[in-house]
Amino acid sequence: MRFLREFKGRSEDEELVAIVENNSCAVDAVQVMTGCTFGKGNLIFKDYGKQVYTFIKRPSGKSLRISVHWQKPAETEEEKAMWKRYADGDRSRKVLHFVHDRKAAKVRQILEADEAELIKVAKGRQVLPPEARIYPGVLCAECSEKVMEPGQG
Repeated sequence: MRFLREFKGRSEDEELVAIVENNSCAVDAVQVMTGCTFGKGNLIFKDYGKQVYTFIKRPSGKSLRISVHWQKPAETEEEKAMWKRYADGDRSRKVLHFVHDRKAAKVRQILEADEAELIKVAKGRQVLPPEARIYPGVLCAECSEKVMEPGQG
């Protein structure tokens, strides 16, 4: 994507921070494309249920906020009924054929759309979140499982 070129590619450490506002499969793409991960502490999850992704460059605070605003085409009552059958567990040949055809059509529409039809991109500056901290591990007194000891490290 264009924003990766602007931010000079993938994050090797914490020089790029990604804030994601949902837990969809799109977050997998954010990790692969940017190198931001929970393990490195530069992927931050905020559960707002929004298809919004903010990328912040350290140390400048330059940011890009990308929000998805693509709308799937309206469906007929028959199509809605087929999706309901699928959601209810119907895996008949007819239903699966319908689902695969509709998914393929949506993918084609997305791939053929202009960027402006799919997303809104806002540039700006953000207050940087603190860098990741590494906490020592201690054993829980109740369950004996290893836990991080916040504030010690």
